[in-house]
Amino acid sequence: MNLLYSDVDDQLRASVRDLLAARAPWPDVLARAESAEPYDPALWPALARDLGVAGLAVPEASGGHGASWREVAVVAEELGRSVAGTPFLGSAVLATAAALHAEDGSLLAGLAAGTTTAALVVDFATAPGTGFPKSVRFDGQAVSGEVRGIADAAGADVLLVPAVGPDGPVIVTCEAATVTPVTSLDLTRPLADVRLDGAAATVLVSGEAAVAALDAALLAGAVVLASEQVGLAQRCLDLTVDYLKVRYQFGRPIGSFQALKHRCADLWAAIAQARAVARYAASCLADDDADLAVAAALAQAYCSPVAVKAAEECVQLHGGIGFTWEHPAHLYLKRAKADSIALGTAGRHRARLAELVDLPAA
Repeated sequence: MNLLYSDVDDQLRASVRDLLAARAPWPDVLARAESAEPYDPALWPALARDLGVAGLAVPEASGGHGASWREVAVVAEELGRSVAGTPFLGSAVLATAAALHAEDGSLLAGLAAGTTTAALVVDFATAPGTGFPKSVRFDGQAVSGEVRGIADAAGADVLLVPAVGPDGPVIVTCEAATVTPVTSLDLTRPLADVRLDGAAATVLVSGEAAVAALDAALLAGAVVLASEQVGLAQRCLDLTVDYLKVRYQFGRPIGSFQALKHRCADLWAAIAQARAVARYAASCLADDDADLAVAAALAQAYCSPVAVKAAEECVQLHGGIGFTWEHPAHLYLKRAKADSIALGTAGRHRARLAELVDLPAA
C-alpha cells in the first residue's frame, strides 16, 4: 500500500486550492456563515460540476469519474484547510457511499454530476458500528419521525432516511420534510433537525443490505473526515509558523524562542503521523480492505485530537490577535471541536477499536 500522494493527487489538490482561494477566502466564509445563507450557492456547483469532485468515488458506468476514495480524501484535506461551507461531506461522501452500496444508478448519476445534493438523515454524531436507528418509521409508502442534528440537510434535494419498515430496516429517499436549522458551534457546517410527517418515500435498499449501506456510509464519512482534520491541522500549523516568523518581542522574532520551537515541532510530528493514519484509512476504503473498520476507528481516534490540538495552539501562539474575530483561528477551532464530535468521538472510536481487535476491558 502506497501512502504517498500521486501526481494526480497533487494536481487535484492544486485545482481545489486555487478555486477555494479565489472564491472562498476566510473573510467571505465568515461573513456568509453569519448570514441566513451559510453556503455560497455558486461555490458547490463550481466544485461539484466544474472540477467534478462530487463524482470522484462514483464509477464511470454510473456517471462518475471512476477515481477512488483516495482522491476524495485529498479534496477533503483542502476543504479542511479552507473551512469553506459546502455539502461535500454530507452529499459527496455520506449520501454517495450509501447510494454506491445500494447500487442505485439514477441517484448516483445526479450526485456524481453535482446536479443533485443529498443528505443522510442520521444524527451527525453517530459513529460506525452504532447500530441501525429506530427513530423513523416507514409504513410502506411514507415515513414519520424526527431526527436531530443532521449535517448538510438544509438545501438538500434528496434525503436518504434510515427507517424501520414492516419487514425490518430500510433506507428510503424522500424530498418532502420539515428541515429546521439549529444553532451550530461550527457556523461553516450548519446542522438541522428533520421532521418527517408522513412524507412520501421510495425504498432505496432494505433488509440487511440497508444496515450494510448505512454502516458503509458512516465508515466512509469517518475516513474522509480524518483527512479533513489533517488538512485543518496542517493549515493551523502553517498559519502559526508564518506568524511566529514576523511577530517580534524583546527585539527578536518570537519563533526563535526555544519553547515555541518545541511546541511547533511537536505539532508537526503529530500532524505527520495523523496524515499517515488518514492516508492508510483512505487507501483501505478505496481498496475495500478487510482492515477498513480498524483503519477508520484508528484514524478518528488519532486525527480528531490532533486537529483540536493544532487549532488550540494556533489560537494560543497567535497571542492577542488569535482570540479576535479579525483572525481566522476561531473558524478552525470551531470546526475542529465540531469534527471531534462528528461521526463519533475519539473515545468512542477507541472503544470501537478495542472491540474490533478483541482487546479485553480493564
